[in-house]
Amino acid sequence: MIVVATEDFEVYHEVLGELRDRDVTFTTVEPGAELPAATSVLITTNEDDLEIPEGVTQIETTSDAGRAAVEEALAALRGEAGRTVIGIDPGENPGIAVLVGETVIATFQVPPERVADVVHEQLADESDPLVRIGDGARLIGARIIDDLDVPVELVDETGTTPYLGAGARGLGDVLAAVNIARREGERVESREVDPTPGEIQQIRERSRERSERNRAIDGGLARQVAVGELTIDEALEEHRTDE
Repeated sequence: MIVVATEDFEVYHEVLGELRDRDVTFTTVEPGAELPAATSVLITTNEDDLEIPEGVTQIETTSDAGRAAVEEALAALRGEAGRTVIGIDPGENPGIAVLVGETVIATFQVPPERVADVVHEQLADESDPLVRIGDGARLIGARIIDDLDVPVELVDETGTTPYLGAGARGLGDVLAAVNIARREGERVESREVDPTPGEIQQIRERSRERSERNRAIDGGLARQVAVGELTIDEALEEHRTDE
């Protein structure tokens, strides 16, 4: 885990802003306070008088070098912990979790069409990456797999979504992605899915909600959406043209 410990106000806010922009898991402590047991990388300045425990990487920075310090911290964290694994919980708004070893270093929740871009950005400099995707939301998951050009494992996602208590609403997909990343699956290059009548009907209902005229696309267009040949917007446009 990354820990920030500095009395320099400008450095503190610069570094925390960079870490938050990347959705990196981190914590802060007062200089001189005991570090958490899970500390791997410590970001400070050369003015902070600290004792650095054995095994902890110290990165000293200034207020105008916060981004570089965070990049260096992430590189140190990845190098120490090992393989980078990304977990994906597919659905209408897939959850994405980036893990290095057992450490969660970034999380995202984006539309399905943005998942591949996020994954490729996160794995751009990795020599041995792995993506694990849950086997639910079959149609969306199949399209995501087709969009990826990195090793992929299909994971049984049963039980990966935890109970969410008060105030945790909306975190289920991301937490499920964390659990999926930690579960071994079956290596796949694609996933053949034959849409069920229920899945076709769901797509038609979604198209009705998106339609300005409250009109659903027909079953043929819905099937093309299901297998990734068209987006809903493209299907709606074709439907309007055929009318």
